[in-house]
Amino acid sequence: MSDNHGETEHTEHVDILVIGWGKGGKTLAGTAARQGQRVALVEQSDDRVGGTCINVACVPTKILVHDAEKRRSSDDVDDYFASAVTRRDTLTSAMRAMNFSMLDQLDSVLLVSGRATFTTEREVRVTGGSETLTLTADTVLVNTGTSPAVPPIDGAVVGGRIHNSETLQHVSPMPRSLVVVGGGYVGLEFASMFAHFGSRVTVLDRGERPLKNEDGDVAETAAEILRDDGIAIVSRASVVSVSDSEDAAHVTYDIAGELTTVDADAVLLALGRTPETAELGLDRAGVRSDDNGFIVVDEHLRTSADGVFALGDVNGGPQFTYISLDDNRIVSDQLFGEGTRSTADRNAVPYTMFLTPPLARVGLTEAQARERGYDVLVGAKQMADIAAAPRAKIEGDPRGIVKVVVDRETDLVLGAALMHVHSQEVINLVSLAMRHGISASALRDSIYTHPSATEALNEVLGVLR
Repeated sequence: MSDNHGETEHTEHVDILVIGWGKGGKTLAGTAARQGQRVALVEQSDDRVGGTCINVACVPTKILVHDAEKRRSSDDVDDYFASAVTRRDTLTSAMRAMNFSMLDQLDSVLLVSGRATFTTEREVRVTGGSETLTLTADTVLVNTGTSPAVPPIDGAVVGGRIHNSETLQHVSPMPRSLVVVGGGYVGLEFASMFAHFGSRVTVLDRGERPLKNEDGDVAETAAEILRDDGIAIVSRASVVSVSDSEDAAHVTYDIAGELTTVDADAVLLALGRTPETAELGLDRAGVRSDDNGFIVVDEHLRTSADGVFALGDVNGGPQFTYISLDDNRIVSDQLFGEGTRSTADRNAVPYTMFLTPPLARVGLTEAQARERGYDVLVGAKQMADIAAAPRAKIEGDPRGIVKVVVDRETDLVLGAALMHVHSQEVINLVSLAMRHGISASALRDSIYTHPSATEALNEVLGVLR
């Protein structure tokens, strides 16, 4: 029907309403539709169809990391970067189209473009252009994700030479100098990437040392590699202002009361991410959020509102696509299974920071294990010193470290930090072993293909002490 302002309004009821096209929500939407459920999926941005991962995060950034690593010194910096961005855009467009098609071809899925806002519990109003759609549902899944945080720093507004992790992927021209504000996961990945593209990179980190959550030997190995790649890391630096001028961007930081200003062609603000919940009207649905805006959930991802779940980054859990996928499994079990699966089932969840080479981790660090009272054995070797695993040398980058922490009493792996070529793959084997109680001795004595990165475990687990 039409109102006095000429808007067209419609109302529709579905079994399951998904708000946001993230990994967890889109996967569950497909599962539910194939089980005969009527599903609506609402996404406010056409360029986010398929989710953050394939459009601005995991996939496009790893394309750029890969291409940056392959750049030769003889390649023209601007042309090479532009070519890498084009390849990034081509692949993400193809993946976006594939994700749309995967759900669009299911007859029981209604795909809606517009902004969703709760009006009551399990009812949302979707606005887009002159159309307004009211959707009611038996079950609502909030899967709106996060976006780069805007830090409370004077002048820290994205525009011109000042970027976040999304806008920097299309920076033009390729900056010959880059200042990264923040030495965390995102900041160091972009620092490594742009250094390999040819930028002179400075990282301003508030911490006492880089990678403060890693053991000292692992952190120092990573920091040394970053420095070898030309990256300057400034620790204990508190940024007080950012500004842009006709010739350069300017970043002023404080160390122990002394102010320093550094200029650059571009600045990356990499100080965390914030949940996309501000405009959802959560209070009208009775959905509770914490002080930072993340939706509060229980171990089954249920919110404070009956029939409303929150999946992915928006629920404040680990911000990884594979966690969102597991969120889908938990909620799917609630809706279609026995309802027993929960976040408490998760253990030995790995992650990888895609530096060059990548740094992968799972479980406890040596320091954490000792703090918890374990009697530990530690195997650690620089990758270049591991004679029985020549894969990294074959590929021309033998830098890095392999470190495994083992419980002396049970012979079980407590944690591992792997920084070497293909570590993002090997860490999954270690994680699987930890989840299924496979001993360190079994990993040590396993037969691995040669030459592979995995066989480093044979040697490193043979020198536990």
